[in-house]
Amino acid sequence: QVQLVESGGGLVQAGGSLRLSCAASGLTFRSYVMGWFRQAPGQEREFVAGISRGGARTTSTDSVKGRFTISRDNAKNTVYLQMNSLNAEDTAVYYCAASSASWAPLPDEYKYWGQGTQVTVSS
Repeated sequence: QVQLVESGGGLVQAGGSLRLSCAASGLTFRSYVMGWFRQAPGQEREFVAGISRGGARTTSTDSVKGRFTISRDNAKNTVYLQMNSLNAEDTAVYYCAASSASWAPLPDEYKYWGQGTQVTVSS
């Protein structure tokens, strides 16, 4: 049974930082592209960042470029999202997801999803 478990969310002031983690089990982690998505209240879920199987390639949405960094540790079956210079628009539930598709997967090519972790940025 595949499980993706996010952690590290919380309440932070604008300008602050958080590091999200996603621990994977039940799958061959290194065989999957990993991604982070987020969903704000009343909005559709949006792609935030993705990382290739070996970690050499990353991609992210324009609104987080220069602020968020995705990384992974295949020895620990974990993907991370370092979030700096947070602002109120970053408030959302953040989800990690896994895809077996070729790089770079479309959002609907992510097969496995975590339950999400809440990030709230106070202004």
